[in-house]
Amino acid sequence: MSTLRTNALEGVDAKNSITIVAGAGNITTTNVQEGLAKVWCLATQSDNSIYDSFNTSSIGDDGTGQIGFNFTNLMSARTYASNKTSQVADAGGFNDTGNSSIETDEVTMQCRDNNGSDADSNPIALTVHGDLA
Repeated sequence: MSTLRTNALEGVDAKNSITIVAGAGNITTTNVQEGLAKVWCLATQSDNSIYDSFNTSSIGDDGTGQIGFNFTNLMSARTYASNKTSQVADAGGFNDTGNSSIETDEVTMQCRDNNGSDADSNPIALTVHGDLA
């Protein structure tokens, strides 16, 4: 097996698109800039700790059930997609969460239990897709 080491890749037809050949003639073009998660984080609200993350500088306790994920690198605009998942211990499973705000430097979310009451969540996960500034 060969090893390719580089500090930069640039597509021939478009700077941010690279064609990936996945064996036996399967060819896929991937837009590297648009196709990768720009932020992800797995955290807990009980002690505001981050288990693991990418491009997340910190999390903030914004009140019962409300958490703010602060980005290390800003998003270019408030037009990105965020996917959030939470699990409230007494809810017996995963529940829906909602955005409290979407900013270029953070996204906050509100967690609720099955009765619709604000509740802290453990664990809580976030993924963001969009354009970095």
